[in-house]
Amino acid sequence: MAKRGLITLLSLIGSMTLVLSASCGLKSNRQPSLGSTQVASTVMPESPQTLIVFAAASLKEPFDQISQTFGSKEPGVKVIMNYAGSQQLEQQIQQGAQVDVFASANQDQMDKATTAGFVQPESQAIFTRNRLVVIFPADNPAGITRLQDLEKDGLHLILAAPEVPVGQYTLEFLDKASRSTAFDPTFKDNVLANVMSYEENVKAVMSKVALGEADAGIVYVSDLSNANQVGRLEIPDDLNVIASYVVAPLLNSKDPKLAMDFVEFILSDQGQSILASYSFIPVK
Repeated sequence: MAKRGLITLLSLIGSMTLVLSASCGLKSNRQPSLGSTQVASTVMPESPQTLIVFAAASLKEPFDQISQTFGSKEPGVKVIMNYAGSQQLEQQIQQGAQVDVFASANQDQMDKATTAGFVQPESQAIFTRNRLVVIFPADNPAGITRLQDLEKDGLHLILAAPEVPVGQYTLEFLDKASRSTAFDPTFKDNVLANVMSYEENVKAVMSKVALGEADAGIVYVSDLSNANQVGRLEIPDDLNVIASYVVAPLLNSKDPKLAMDFVEFILSDQGQSILASYSFIPVK
């Protein structure tokens, strides 16, 4: 009986040893799996590279397309566009806004950014041009058929503010017309007397005239590329003012190479073709 009991005890101990061994083996087999899962969970996808572009309001349509096309050529790059009057954008740059590229509708605002130390003079480039046109609501309530009609008594006119590039170009046009024998010498003064509001950018002028809030306004030809809610009256070449747009990478850009690549794309044949498709005048 004692011998049989000893054999039974030894068998029980052996069984327990096998169970413990199997358990340890199972635990050992699972450990690598847990470890690899933990490592994998710490691998995070890379954040997209961001390029911030400040552009004149009149550039919205072509620059939306340009930014999308550029982004498709640069995997991992996200282009963020900010549109406003060039004078507003320049003020934001002066106030410390993080910007990689500045596209202005005139040289004056770019010069201010350069003088303040945000842009190198040699990095600037004229990348497109534009011209002025008179617009009126589609039903033409004031019966505008010639430029001289802009000085008619009681006409409601909306213009961009003088500090806005298109507003300054408009004043230059009025000066030219007032010196022409085809116009009264007081043409400019008479036209400005009809102004009911001055807007902060050209898109606001376009929108208000299209909505019938004024009898007429002056915008860029490019603003009419997809507009059918307004009529137009051309300004002849000898009176018109050609707007030159300037672009440059900023010195405080977080990625100077990427900023320059964007500028070069605007100046490329593809970039120029996109601008031309919206009635801008290409420079090459």
